[in-house]
Amino acid sequence: MESFAPVVLAIESLEETAVLEPCDVLVVGLADGNELSAAAAKVDAGQGGWIARAAAAGTIKSKRGEITLVPASGGSDAAGPAAIMVVGMGDPDLLDRGNVFDLGAAIMRRIIDVSRDRVVIALADQVATEMHDALVAGAVCGCDGQALYASQPVICPPAAVAMVGVDASQIARGRIVGESINVTRRLINEPPNVIYPASFAEAATRVADETGLAVEVWDETKLAAEGCRAILAVGGGSIHPPRLVILRHDGGGEGEPTLAIVGKGVTFDSGGLSIKPSDGMFDMKCDMAGAATVVGVMRAVALLKLPINVVAICGLAENMISGDAYRLGDVIETRSGKTIEIHNTDAEGRVVLADALDVALQHEPLAIVDLATLTGACMVALGRDVAGLMSNDSSLCDQVAAAAETEGEWAWELPMFGFYDEQVKSKVADLKNVGDGRWGGAITAAKFLEAFVGDTPWVHIDIAGPAFAESPKPHRDAGATGVMVRTLIRWLGGATG
Repeated sequence: MESFAPVVLAIESLEETAVLEPCDVLVVGLADGNELSAAAAKVDAGQGGWIARAAAAGTIKSKRGEITLVPASGGSDAAGPAAIMVVGMGDPDLLDRGNVFDLGAAIMRRIIDVSRDRVVIALADQVATEMHDALVAGAVCGCDGQALYASQPVICPPAAVAMVGVDASQIARGRIVGESINVTRRLINEPPNVIYPASFAEAATRVADETGLAVEVWDETKLAAEGCRAILAVGGGSIHPPRLVILRHDGGGEGEPTLAIVGKGVTFDSGGLSIKPSDGMFDMKCDMAGAATVVGVMRAVALLKLPINVVAICGLAENMISGDAYRLGDVIETRSGKTIEIHNTDAEGRVVLADALDVALQHEPLAIVDLATLTGACMVALGRDVAGLMSNDSSLCDQVAAAAETEGEWAWELPMFGFYDEQVKSKVADLKNVGDGRWGGAITAAKFLEAFVGDTPWVHIDIAGPAFAESPKPHRDAGATGVMVRTLIRWLGGATG
């Protein structure tokens, strides 16, 4: 269970006057026009001007994201940094929160290959003050990855990090956000023999206990008593029975409106009797990314002490094959009373969410946002890096889309025209769990979910593409990405006023 905890990075604020103190790595910036950051100019003056000469010669580049790490030249300041990292900043006026987050993560990923005692990051004068927390959050995220069970450490976070010119409050916020993203990533990156419904519920309970969230866990007996027959059906083929987790943050006071976030938590998806091929099954430990995102968001909401009321629902099941597995042709009565005819047992996430969304409704929320690795069709439509947004309320969807844009996370709204409703109607029940053929599959899945939210404003976020990456990038490892944690923190924070 210890591997569920995120890396804790020791970060302090440092005055500009201390920038040339001894450290393993000093990180400075180079903007367009070969403009040195204040720290870069200071260290350059103390080391004979080699940074300016290298920039003029083109061996160090100012293009955003270009990183050069070299030993310090010594000169008159031999007691200063042992190595200098020059980071290309591009045009600082064009930096947004997403760029800054990625820069912070890329910096750390470049230096975590070996153990280092102290790293000093001096980029604050080339990053807008309101984005300093994004730099910190990125640095924290850059210190975690998917190699949780390597016999030798693959990642060596520095013992201490100092942020020059970054206020302590920005460091605190950035740490909370970054660590919360890493909680989400670690839950997703855990193998399916470690994370299953009960152990996920235990991990969520630990997060709640550590942050002051209220928590309630429904086991299979409680699920049956509550009429959550859809969740029980999906999990019926597994030796690991389903769970439902309710997390609550009461920061807005009694009588204030409640916002709800709901996550799909299929801890492993074999496809059930509609079994996946091996290549399509291998990464299906990530099919609980929606629920893991919810846990990370709620951790941040609690630690940031947002003055709002938020309830989170995680529907947890393992979709396996046995004599107790649900079948094609089965009809399931959901918690809401609506009935579902099963046409494909690999379209299980929406079946789990049918009950989870109904549980959310009992809290009478002002709005609901759900997240799910729901459809390959969304990846076909938008690619691997973009989340799909589908909604019954354009204003709410615009809020979520704006939050994503602010945080530099890519999301795009797909249409929810009424004629799609006909494609999820069953001839023998209220609904069927797939649409008509392969066309518009992300939208018909959302239309299925829409039937379970009533008139409550609701946004569905399909994160099937961006939640889990097959290959690394300079700013992140392969595996879980933690996508949409920043977006939902931003959206919920905006709901405070």
